[in-house]
Amino acid sequence: MGYAAKRILQIVGVSEQIYYYRKKNIPSPQAVKRRGGRPVPGYSKTTTGKEISDEQIREWLCELISDETEVYGYRKLTVCLQREYNLVINKKKVYRLLKQLELLQPQRRKRTAYPRRLANNREITASNELWEMDVKYGYIAGEQRFFFLLCVFDVCDREVVDFHFGLSCEGKHAAALIQRSLWKRRLFQTNIRPVVRTDNGPQFISHVFEEACLTNETVHERIPPKTPNKNAHIESFHSVLESECLQRHEFATYQEAYAVVTKYIEFYNKRRMHGSLKDLAPEQYRKAIATGQIVPKII
Repeated sequence: MGYAAKRILQIVGVSEQIYYYRKKNIPSPQAVKRRGGRPVPGYSKTTTGKEISDEQIREWLCELISDETEVYGYRKLTVCLQREYNLVINKKKVYRLLKQLELLQPQRRKRTAYPRRLANNREITASNELWEMDVKYGYIAGEQRFFFLLCVFDVCDREVVDFHFGLSCEGKHAAALIQRSLWKRRLFQTNIRPVVRTDNGPQFISHVFEEACLTNETVHERIPPKTPNKNAHIESFHSVLESECLQRHEFATYQEAYAVVTKYIEFYNKRRMHGSLKDLAPEQYRKAIATGQIVPKII
């Protein structure tokens, strides 16, 4: 004599509801076979219900491609089949048939709205001729997250013209920073515009940044990949910032990191002696050039 179903279910730890639900909804063998997906029928139908084999459709495609429609891709060829032969067929099947025939058109390359201008070697003889931009990352140990420091750096006088400090750094931040830097140097009152040199970071290849450069009449050039030496001046500043500021502090909060980094940049611009600037601070060197006390060296 066997045990009751309820007792067996208690032993194996299966709910009665689950057992009887699955028992009631056992799929048929035909349904199990169909779980692999609907098989490809090998034909398509016309609007009148007539079946057209895939071989015939391939032949029609070859005829269309050999005709004046040879420049069409699979989407337009789908429209041709629908119009000329009244086929009920979608572009996915046409794509599959063209792929089997190896007749797919090569994909067109997307053209960027703003073509890349590569960085060129140039002589720098004054401030506001060449600015370099780059992003530096720092870590806030107390909050276990990174912050971003984006600077505009003048190659001639080595001054940090302006900077963005935040928990994110996007194209809109770089665009706003360019405008602020131009205002800070009072270049909107003149016809002088610097060349802005960057790497190929996402902030600098964005449409919003390129649009800002065009609007502010600045030339944007990008260094080739894996050539940080072409952005050497701002890379050198980042190295100094790392060794003299970031490595000496373990930030507990975002506010602390902002205060420390801002204070250091002010010190760097106004008081820190720079060996290549006749032992003057960047701001002192720039003012000495403006008053004619120093002739800037050619870089």
